[in-house]
Amino acid sequence: MRQQIATPPSGVLVALLLKTLLATLLAIPATPVVAAQACYQDDDGRIVKRRRPGFREVPCPDTEAAQAAAAEAIAEEKPASGRRRLPGAREDDQITRAVAARTRNPVSVVPRPELEDYVARVPVPDRWRIVEGLGYEDDWFNPYNRNTLKGDRPIHGEWFFNMAFISDSIFELRQVPTPVGGISTGNPGQIDVFGSSDQWVGVENLLMEFVYLKGDTVFRPPDWEFRFTPAVQINYVNLDEVTGVNVDPRRGRTRTDTHIGVQAAFIDKHLRNVSDRFDFDSIRIGIQPFSSDFRGFLFQDNQLGIRLFGNRNNNIFQYNLAWFRRLEKDTNSGLNDVTKDIRDDDVFIANLYWQDFPVKGFVSQATVLHNRNTEDNEFYFDENRFIQRPASLGQERPRGYDVTYLGYNGDGHFGRLNLTTSLYFAFGHTDPGVFVNDKVNVKSLFFAAEVSMDFDWIRPRLSFLYTSGDDDPYDDEANGFDAIFENPQFAGSDTSYWIRQGIPLIGGGRVALSGRNAMIPSLRSSKEEGQSNFTNPGLILIGAGVDMDLLPELRMSLNWNYLRFDETAVLEAARNQGPIDAEIGHDVSVSFIYRPFMSQNIVLRASYARLIPGDGFDDLYPDEDSDYFLLNLTLAY
Repeated sequence: MRQQIATPPSGVLVALLLKTLLATLLAIPATPVVAAQACYQDDDGRIVKRRRPGFREVPCPDTEAAQAAAAEAIAEEKPASGRRRLPGAREDDQITRAVAARTRNPVSVVPRPELEDYVARVPVPDRWRIVEGLGYEDDWFNPYNRNTLKGDRPIHGEWFFNMAFISDSIFELRQVPTPVGGISTGNPGQIDVFGSSDQWVGVENLLMEFVYLKGDTVFRPPDWEFRFTPAVQINYVNLDEVTGVNVDPRRGRTRTDTHIGVQAAFIDKHLRNVSDRFDFDSIRIGIQPFSSDFRGFLFQDNQLGIRLFGNRNNNIFQYNLAWFRRLEKDTNSGLNDVTKDIRDDDVFIANLYWQDFPVKGFVSQATVLHNRNTEDNEFYFDENRFIQRPASLGQERPRGYDVTYLGYNGDGHFGRLNLTTSLYFAFGHTDPGVFVNDKVNVKSLFFAAEVSMDFDWIRPRLSFLYTSGDDDPYDDEANGFDAIFENPQFAGSDTSYWIRQGIPLIGGGRVALSGRNAMIPSLRSSKEEGQSNFTNPGLILIGAGVDMDLLPELRMSLNWNYLRFDETAVLEAARNQGPIDAEIGHDVSVSFIYRPFMSQNIVLRASYARLIPGDGFDDLYPDEDSDYFLLNLTLAY
């Protein structure tokens, strides 16, 4: 009889099968599913997972293999003592660190670096070139990108090089009182004293600057600085009268001239720091720019000299101690002429700036300046063969002078009110005087102030200037104020007809009533080559103007100045003329400045000015039109 086997129910069979399948699955080793990852390699060969500019994509290395290779490399570098030695260091100077103590970095296959790893294993360029590793290249032709030629990084060590080029092109149409040639005239039949006033001028200036300096100049002055700034000028002038461009009438009525001048050539040495905030003392020797005040009223020029300067108390105080021996200027360009003998004209300067005095936002300056001129034994003629020293005025005798200027200057704001002011008192002597043979004492005064206030895109301003005049040219005092070398940025600056143009004193000697780019009616032969003259009529100026930023690229300026002489006795003596009225007239001007890129790289300026003559100007120049139009293009790199 066959034995029967009991069969379990179907539900139990299903449960047994599921249990067996689950046990089988759990016994199989788990294999992680990793998404494909990309890695990147930098210029030093390191493989990272974060992409940077300039990095190239490479396959990611195996994690375990990379860890083992890193541990093996570190183990090979370890000395027997178990301490890791850095390149160039002694074994006993190292920091103990076991490879096994490193923690795994879940982000990178490379173990997390410590300070000594970074120094020893990752060569880092200097802080100026580190961005090259991010793909930023040097851009030599763009002054606003990283540019070695503009001093953005050193050329070697901590030495930088900076170069700049400026092209300044000028076209000027003008009407200036012009005398008929004393020997001949270009217009037959003309016998009057006053000739045609029409003139036009074309000028091209090319300024180059090369600076070689050492030191980080972000928070402190350079340790060394060598600067060389040559300038090249080509100028052309066209007059309607002969003997205006040269004393020889055969030269005609036009002149073309070129000149190469040196406007800066100096060495600057940082002597010391006197505080942990980089208050310092430095010395500068050579041809260098200097301005005695904020607006160029007294002395603003590039002259040969030595200057000790620095600051104190976290830059609250700045000082200058300087001595300049003046260079001769080229007659037609006004640039320095280093081929000529140096003048016997010394300028000694001591000044102190005080920031935030008397209120925050206002800078005060006290100055003492002495001008010693010993050109009392020479006759000097310019390149056009006109006499410059002594001036062809009064006795026309060689003279010298010693004059000291005491001054206060301020610039800044009181709340919303902007203020610039200057006050000078001049005293000393000149020997002999302009109209007398004896020594004459100098006592004269200068005051100027300009206030303005900003209203969004409009800045209106008011100006006042006073320079004392001499009321008696034959006494023992000279009360007319004169500067050493003025270059005023005031009351419209060179937009003004009176400031821009040099107006000759026709019939009273070969001197200028007022010089080019000057305000004071000093009766000098020229601002560049002549001597200061303290026997002059003085000036009173009352002005108003407004600057309007019509567009971010376009500015419009309007200016009105009322001008009159302080005293006219000197003019009456020079012209041997009866009473001359004090009123010069009204100087009105308009100018537009266009900067297409809102920077100083391209600047186009157009201006027009007209002098509406008063009774005093008509007494000196009857029936003369006086205006000018200027077009100026400046390109800078």
